[in-house]
Amino acid sequence: MEKSSRQCDMGNRKTEIRVACAVLVRERQVLAALRGNGLHAGKWEFPGGKIEAGETPERALVRELREELGIRVPAENPLTPVRHRYGSGPEVVLYPFLIPAGNVSPVLNVHAAVRWVSLDDLESLDWLEGDYPILEEVRRVLA
Repeated sequence: MEKSSRQCDMGNRKTEIRVACAVLVRERQVLAALRGNGLHAGKWEFPGGKIEAGETPERALVRELREELGIRVPAENPLTPVRHRYGSGPEVVLYPFLIPAGNVSPVLNVHAAVRWVSLDDLESLDWLEGDYPILEEVRRVLA
């Protein structure tokens, strides 16, 4: 039996994408990651990724940082979640965590580049729109 197009559309539509991200801090600098090919290429972001079904934001972040940057850090110090919609796409809910980076050495498994940016220079980068509220909170928390 064939489904109607309405049923197919409803079955494939995501209303929300949940993402865990890390604000890694070292000596009053924050790690920024440059998106490579694909959606939003050339924009800077806080590293992290999508939260899988049944996964907590903390577990997702630990997994994503290991996969994307080859680093192991605990997901601690949650910041305020942020909701943002890019165009007509699904709403993205970001779950940021403020994490002391210590002596981690990120590797480029996914991103085009990473760099440590001073708090004063954060605005000089072209960030994903959804990350700007996180930048504001980071400045307040670390002031």
